[in-house]
Amino acid sequence: MLPADEGRRQHPRGAISLADKLGDFTEYWQPHTVAEFNGHDIMVVKAKGEFVWHKHDETDDLFLVLRGELTIELRDGSATLRAGDLFVVPKGVEHRPVAREEVHVLLIERSGTPNTGDRSTAQPRRVV
Repeated sequence: MLPADEGRRQHPRGAISLADKLGDFTEYWQPHTVAEFNGHDIMVVKAKGEFVWHKHDETDDLFLVLRGELTIELRDGSATLRAGDLFVVPKGVEHRPVAREEVHVLLIERSGTPNTGDRSTAQPRRVV
């Protein structure tokens, strides 16, 4: 390991199966980090029902639907995403993800970004 790499998590060589990672947990709205990339967490989350209205003042919010259907409600409309669809909520825009049935989503966020936009109400980060 090079000195610049000290303190960084090392991942085993090889591909990461997102399906396997999603099979490792059952709870909703609790992102699980599967990898790190240039100071960002790559996470998977299972969702069902309504999340809270929130915004991220310092970062955009990226959603990539892997399975199912997710609606991103905005104060002035909504976007419905299906498997393979990606949506980016610009920083500072209030939004609420909603899933009528279980949906699997890939998220990419700057490491340490609270999922609710507020550290006091955010779910702790989990690694799978």
